[in-house]
Amino acid sequence: MAKTTLKIKGMSCQHCVMSITNALKGLKGVRDVKVSLEKGNADVSYDEKLVTIPQMSQAVTDAGYTVE
Repeated sequence: MAKTTLKIKGMSCQHCVMSITNALKGLKGVRDVKVSLEKGNADVSYDEKLVTIPQMSQAVTDAGYTVE
């Protein structure tokens, strides 16, 4: 199990947090997601054999946010 933190721009409310959480949890291999509006990031625990950081970044981008 691997962990990473994605820096995310464009979040402004709890709806944003839920959108990003759902986008990441929808990926096969993502085990846990904690999105912080205050910190502007998402801590993700994932199986690196099933999902990559670029795939997670793309899911966030597809949800309408920017990954730094």
